[in-house]
Amino acid sequence: MERFETMPPQLQVAARFVLDHPQDVALMSMREQANQAGVSHSTMMRLARWLGLDGYEDMRSLYARALRERGVGEVGRSGSLPQQDPDYPAAGIAADTLAAQIASLGEYGSAMQFLAAAKLIAGSKTIFGLGFGSSRSVVSHFVQTVSPLLDEGRKAMFVADSHGAGAEALLDAGAGDVVLAVGFAPYERATIDFARQCASQGAAILAITDSSVSPLARMARETIVVTSNSSSFFPSMVPAFAAVEILVALAAPLGDVDAAEKLKQSQEQLAAFGVYWKAAR
Repeated sequence: MERFETMPPQLQVAARFVLDHPQDVALMSMREQANQAGVSHSTMMRLARWLGLDGYEDMRSLYARALRERGVGEVGRSGSLPQQDPDYPAAGIAADTLAAQIASLGEYGSAMQFLAAAKLIAGSKTIFGLGFGSSRSVVSHFVQTVSPLLDEGRKAMFVADSHGAGAEALLDAGAGDVVLAVGFAPYERATIDFARQCASQGAAILAITDSSVSPLARMARETIVVTSNSSSFFPSMVPAFAAVEILVALAAPLGDVDAAEKLKQSQEQLAAFGVYWKAAR
């Protein structure tokens, strides 16, 4: 991570591709990888030398060996859109999309990452949910899900916007607090700036993002990496939603609260206020 910060900009682009696409590094040619990363093939060679290797083939060999040891087979390469084929059945599109989303969690988010993040949440005083743009709904879902499970004296706060009351809520973020920051490329500037300010105030940043060298990951105490890639033309937020639900499920048993009972009480209170719809009799 520290070496990444000192790399020239083009080498950072190449390094990020290598970190985020380990299977492609093992299976694709150097020129194919350079094309995917958007850099020249000479940049890929310079990256290998920067890392102390004789050439890029040494890099590919290391990744290929790791791939064999993990027993992972070749997966379909990005960029193919099966729905462009008029004969491709709708069920196939749905199955491919779901498989890609599930695979993103298995490939990027390890159990140890999730457990470390859950422990961070369980030990926090206040949890702030931070994320704008497409990440906003993910953060809102996390705060809504985790709030009923917090014991007395603890709370979760959703930073709903990047100004006014939303930004002011983060003024109190400090030591003992956790800021769950969710962001994917292209990153919202407000998410990065607010997370950096909270970190400077002593709050722990928990990032859900798309790369181990994303701006959020580089300032986070714990990071869960998931992809927003999909087989269609739009980014998918399903892996991010799954990640926050896994986090809540893991964090709940680590606290002193009976999560199931607390959730039941919360639902009963909401029902008493007439929040839930009932069929007319």
